[in-house]
Amino acid sequence: MASLKEMRNRISSVKATQKITKAMQMVAAAKLKRSQDAAQNARPYAERMSAVIGNLAAGVSGDGAPKLLAGTGSDKRHLIVVAAADRGLAGGFTTSITRAARDRIQALVNEGKDVKIITIGKKAVPPLRRLFAEKIVASYDLSAERTLTLSVAQPIAEDIIARFEAGEVDVVTLFYSRFKSVVSQIPTAQQLIPAQITDAALAPDLKGAAYEYEPSEEGILETLLPRNITVQVLSALLENMAGFYASQMTAMDNATRNAGDMIRGLTIQYNRTRQAQITKELIEIISGAEAL
Repeated sequence: MASLKEMRNRISSVKATQKITKAMQMVAAAKLKRSQDAAQNARPYAERMSAVIGNLAAGVSGDGAPKLLAGTGSDKRHLIVVAAADRGLAGGFTTSITRAARDRIQALVNEGKDVKIITIGKKAVPPLRRLFAEKIVASYDLSAERTLTLSVAQPIAEDIIARFEAGEVDVVTLFYSRFKSVVSQIPTAQQLIPAQITDAALAPDLKGAAYEYEPSEEGILETLLPRNITVQVLSALLENMAGFYASQMTAMDNATRNAGDMIRGLTIQYNRTRQAQITKELIEIISGAEAL
C-alpha cells in the first residue's frame, strides 16, 4: 500500500492536472465562438459560389467544358486530401476524419486504383503513414497560422490544381469534419475535381428569359473553378477549426470531471489510511501503557 506521503503527492499531482484541463477547457470555449462564427460566415459564400458554377455549367457541355468541370474522363488516379488538426487533446476529432479517409483509400486500393495522399495538419500524418506512407506526396503544417484566410488555402489549392493539370490525378476528394454542433462533428468527403454540381446548384427557372454572358460561360468557369477549389479548401479548414475547439472543450471538460472523481476517491483512501495509521498508533501506545 502506498504511504501517506505518496498519496498526498498523487492528490497534488491530480489537482495540478485538473487546473490545466480546466484552463484548456476555458480557452477552447473562448476560441470556439470565434471559430464557429468564421465557419458559419464562410458557408454562404461557398454555397453561392457552387450555385453560380452550377448555373454556368448548365449551359456548357461537350469539348468546350473546362477540365476542372468535365474531368479527364477517367477515374483511375485519385488524390485524397485529408484535413485534420495540428494539435491533440481533442478526443476522437482527428481519428474520425482519418478513419473515413483510410476506409476510402483502402477501398480504392482494393479496386486497383492509383492513390496519392495530401495531408493538412500534423495530426493527420501518423495514422495514415502507418498504412500508406508511400502514397503521401505532400504535407501541410498550419500550426504556425494564427488566422485562416485565402492566403493559407491558396498554396494547397494551387498544388492540387497543378497535379491535376500535370496529369497525375483524375479525381480529387477532400476529407474534413463539418461542424454541426458542439457535440456533433460530421466527417465529410467532398469531391473537388471534377467539380460536383449538386441539385441545389442547378440553373434556376428563368421563365423564358434569355441571358448572354460576357465573356462566355466557358471563360467565366475557367476563372471561377480554380477559385472555387481555394474557397472549398478554406471552408473545410474553418469547419475543422470549429470542430476541433468543440471537441477539445468537450474532452477537457470530461478530463476535468474525471480528475475531480479521482481526487475524491484518493482523498477518501488517504483519510481511511491515515485514520487506520492513527488507530494503530493509539493501540500501540495503550498496549505499551498496559504492559507497564
